[in-house]
Amino acid sequence: MNCDKCRTKAMKIAAAEEGVISVAIEGAEKDRVVVIGDGVDSASLTRCLKKKLGYAALDSVEEVKPKPKPDQKPKPDPEPAPKTCCQSQSVFIASMGYADEPNCSIM
Repeated sequence: MNCDKCRTKAMKIAAAEEGVISVAIEGAEKDRVVVIGDGVDSASLTRCLKKKLGYAALDSVEEVKPKPKPDQKPKPDPEPAPKTCCQSQSVFIASMGYADEPNCSIM
């Protein structure tokens, strides 16, 4: 990417893809677009960048795992909140026995 306009265009295209969380420009010459997301279709993104910018190559795809903090203790599960609904509902289903009669006037 030679100019700021191309970098901006590449960032807009990448940000519009489904599942993208963040987009950044990296590299010594600011020629790499780094896309972080969940469920991003890398082939579709590369194809779209090629179509709009003229050149794009997929460098790598890797899973990003969060770094655990060594001093952090696991959080206990919170207690479930008590139900605050004061209204109770009851459903009453009654069988009247009309289905057994062949000459039912209602049906």
